[in-house]
Amino acid sequence: MHFHSSPNSPGYKPAMSGKLYAKQDQVQKLPVPTLDQTLPKYLKSVQPLLSAADYSKTVKTVENFANSSIGNQLQARLEARAADPTKTSWLIDWWNDLAYLGYRDPVVPYVSYFYAHKNDKRYRSITKRGAVVVASALQFWKSVVDESIDPEMIKTTPLDSSSYQYMFNTCRIPRLGTDYPAQYDPKLNQKITVARNGIFYSLDIAPNGTQLSIPEIESQLEKIIRDADGRIAPKIGVFTGDYRDTWTKNRELLIAAGPNNEALLKEIESSIMLLCLDNTSPVTQNDHNHGCWHGDGVNRFFDKPCQFIIFENGKSGFLGEHSMMDGTPTCRLNEHVVAQTLSKTFEAESGNMSQMRSNLPSPTPLIFETNVQVLKALETSQKLFNYEIDRQHLFSTTFHGYGKQIISKHYGFSPDAFTQMIIQHAYYKLHGRCVPTYEPAQTRKFMSGRTEACRVLSTESLDFVKAMEDPNCPDEERIRLLKAATQAHSKYLADAGNGYGVDRHLLGLKLSLKDGEEMPEFFKDPVFGQSSTWMISTSNISSKYFLSWGWSEVVGDGYGVAYSIVDDNLSFNVTCARDNKIGLDSEKFCQCLNDSATELRELLAKTALPTKPKL
Repeated sequence: MHFHSSPNSPGYKPAMSGKLYAKQDQVQKLPVPTLDQTLPKYLKSVQPLLSAADYSKTVKTVENFANSSIGNQLQARLEARAADPTKTSWLIDWWNDLAYLGYRDPVVPYVSYFYAHKNDKRYRSITKRGAVVVASALQFWKSVVDESIDPEMIKTTPLDSSSYQYMFNTCRIPRLGTDYPAQYDPKLNQKITVARNGIFYSLDIAPNGTQLSIPEIESQLEKIIRDADGRIAPKIGVFTGDYRDTWTKNRELLIAAGPNNEALLKEIESSIMLLCLDNTSPVTQNDHNHGCWHGDGVNRFFDKPCQFIIFENGKSGFLGEHSMMDGTPTCRLNEHVVAQTLSKTFEAESGNMSQMRSNLPSPTPLIFETNVQVLKALETSQKLFNYEIDRQHLFSTTFHGYGKQIISKHYGFSPDAFTQMIIQHAYYKLHGRCVPTYEPAQTRKFMSGRTEACRVLSTESLDFVKAMEDPNCPDEERIRLLKAATQAHSKYLADAGNGYGVDRHLLGLKLSLKDGEEMPEFFKDPVFGQSSTWMISTSNISSKYFLSWGWSEVVGDGYGVAYSIVDDNLSFNVTCARDNKIGLDSEKFCQCLNDSATELRELLAKTALPTKPKL
């Protein structure tokens, strides 16, 4: 079997010398907070979880740790690790392994995240929508590969660009214990993988050195659909949705089952990205979300960092593999793609993109050889995938009463902090208590920076939600408490984004223990584990180009709450396990989010001064 390009030798690294990386020398190293900075912040964060007596015990435990020789030794070791000139970050190797590459549960539904794109009525055919999405994504790919795209900035501060090298021509490879990312030379691998009915095709994007035009991409996608809809072949994609160690073993079984199978896998792994042409037509937002998040499990290769999903009715979305990259770079990619395709002039402005060559080579079907062992393993993986997906309860809602503009300009609040208080209030309404809540603070202003945990639950947020549910509390007091809660939240989020949160520092201290050293009582204290068991895991990605986005809950008795704050609305996607033990329900939680947002609108309408009209 002949392929038009071959994967490069292992160990490929991009030059990282173009405009994308031009400001890397301005990016600082992640700091190590002092014990005096972290431990008081930790105590404040656990106070709303504890009775007065239990809090007093925890204060003593923390004081003992702060004054102990082991506590100070661990701090010194961590500072020495941070000073190591060979490391870009004291945290990154630990974090990538513990949070992602060493994670052994299925990446879908438990780690990967999806975006559901805004609809475009001009592209209601799967192949037309697929063609413009591919053409637009390839623009972005080129700018990342030639490093001509600008680095991301927060005002005048550049963000670390190192994760961009893992966006394209890359794949997560399963391995017992911990996976690893494989990078391939984009110049040698100018092809995408297209999936239809669980069959993969390799599509050369530049045959004879000339990139496919939009009509040519559409024609090639039509060929793929015709071929796949009439072909019976093994659907090996579902292997990638299994437990990671199981997939590792099944990958070896698959490679052993046929002489070409390893080359076929490499053809997928080295491709720029995946395009999934699904044979479904979602109508409701929930169905659109499910399709983008997981689909049927076979028409995907879940280890690829970037997968665009196109449905029969022209709806589209994206699935991101999370191990080497967080959501901001892929949000940028997707915003580029959707903004381009929504532009009325995109096709006309695509240069010489109208030509249609008659001698294009047909896309290559990647047909794997199987045996009884592989077929049995595929059946088992499909059952496991169906079981895990059936356990997930997803529900989405959009609140149209206000959005970013009114929250910030009319009410005078941080839109993110305000929305976090809606989430706290909604949980309290439904479950009668507040629980540890996570929001990621981006730390990409530091080298190899990813995220720090913002601990959302605070004494201020608890006081606010109790006041909202107390019929005797005056409105002015509720507003005062809302202001205090949002200000406390914004301060913690800012500290965390500057490298001065609690969780990553405490993790670093714990991991600095040497073999044979006794675990300090501080780390054994039940509240230490309880305070970072994220019963609500939240994240904010706000884009006018997305209808929804999301991922799963991170603990069995928890919610995943993805939210977006755009100019005129708030949208939420909520997930939880159907078999949770404490009565969680995503649909009910969405109702409480709407109720809370409505109550806050009514509260602020009574007291907020209307904006003066310009005369």
